[in-house]
Amino acid sequence: MSQRSPEPCRHGGTAPYPRGTDPGARRQTLRDTDRNGAGTGRVPALVTESGTLTETPGLLLFVAQRFPKAELAPLSDPFALAQVQEFNSYLCSTVHVAHAHGRRGARWADDAAAIEAMKRKVPATMTECFELIERKLLKGPRVMDEQYTICDPYLLTIGTWIEGDGVDTTKLPRVMEHRKRMLARPAVQKAVAAERTQIAR
Repeated sequence: MSQRSPEPCRHGGTAPYPRGTDPGARRQTLRDTDRNGAGTGRVPALVTESGTLTETPGLLLFVAQRFPKAELAPLSDPFALAQVQEFNSYLCSTVHVAHAHGRRGARWADDAAAIEAMKRKVPATMTECFELIERKLLKGPRVMDEQYTICDPYLLTIGTWIEGDGVDTTKLPRVMEHRKRMLARPAVQKAVAAERTQIAR
C-alpha cells in the first residue's frame, strides 16, 4: 500500500502532522478505523477534526488544501489541479491495481490458474504503466514540470515497487531521475527514515 505518500508532503510543506498521520500511530489508526467501519484496514487512514479520510488521492489533496502556504498543489488553477488529480487517480486506480495483481490476485479470482496468470502478467502491465508515465505523464523534472506537488511523493512511493515487479528500469531514465531527485530532498529523507524504508537509488 502507498502509505508513505502523505509523509514527504507533510515534511516538504513544513506542515504539522494532521492527527492520525504520525507514522508511530498509523497501525493503530488503521485498526481503529476498520473497527469503526470507516475503512478497510488496507489503505492509509487520516483522522481529521471532521472525520476519517481514506484513499491516497483524497489524503494528499486534503493535506494540500489544509496547508495552502506549502503550495503542494495548484489550488488557484482549476485545470492544473484537475491534472494533479488525474495523475494521482491514474496511480491509484490503474498502476496500484496492476501491482496488486501480483500479490493479491485472490481479490479478483478464486481459480489458482487465474491467479498465477495475473502474477505472470504483472511485469508487462507495470512496464506499460510506467512507460506511459515516462513518455507522457511526467512533464518535467517533477510530475507537474517545475512545481513540487502532491504527485511527486506519490510517484516516488509507487515507483519503488517496479524493481520487484520485474520492470526494466533502464528503459525509464526520467522516472529513475525523478526518484533520485526526490531521495535527495532532506524532507523525503526524513520521511523515509521515519518509515524505516529502504529505497533503491
